[in-house]
Amino acid sequence: MSSQDPSAGPSRRHFLQSAGVLAGTPLVGAAAARAADVPPEEAPAIARAVALRVNGEIHTLRIEPRTTLLDALRDELGLTGTKRGCDRGQCGACTVLVAGRRINACLALACAHDGDEITTIEGLGTPEHLHPLQAAFIETDAFQCGYCTPGQLCSARALLDEARRGDCSAATADVRAVGPVVLDDAEIRERMSGNLCRCGAYPNIVAAIRKVASA
Repeated sequence: MSSQDPSAGPSRRHFLQSAGVLAGTPLVGAAAARAADVPPEEAPAIARAVALRVNGEIHTLRIEPRTTLLDALRDELGLTGTKRGCDRGQCGACTVLVAGRRINACLALACAHDGDEITTIEGLGTPEHLHPLQAAFIETDAFQCGYCTPGQLCSARALLDEARRGDCSAATADVRAVGPVVLDDAEIRERMSGNLCRCGAYPNIVAAIRKVASA
């Protein structure tokens, strides 16, 4: 209990508390006044037109500039094969291909890819005509729950092209070598390290990619 004499006036603690309340009051009041002046239905919509070329089809959308590519694909276009995992670019579940290169859709703004060629798992193959990687994943039992599989497949598709171009990785023995990179297990594991599998199907994922790469 405080032994402060009431006649000594307000304490330093009470003074600071009062000052904080009073300092915030004008801001709150101004914000309320602005909100009252402009009805929500009359407020200008913050949106812009974006043309996303997804799996060979052009989709024109009006979206808020902060909309991620992941949200645009899933919520606006209904392409839910691309999964939402960590939302921080750490798990790879949302991996898609943009101009043939893999990116994390949760970290990309849809507006930044206006006009770019985007490939999702829906554009990689169909049940009637599987991509060789999809067929290999089935043959080698490279998935269990399947949640990470769309991102794994898109990442693996880009991996094959990277190796053909001769792009090096941290596992490449000779970075000065010219020509395609041989995809041994070490190369595949390193290049797929950005895609996590909670079920732990990594050996079979590596086997599936090695099967397609050797063919």
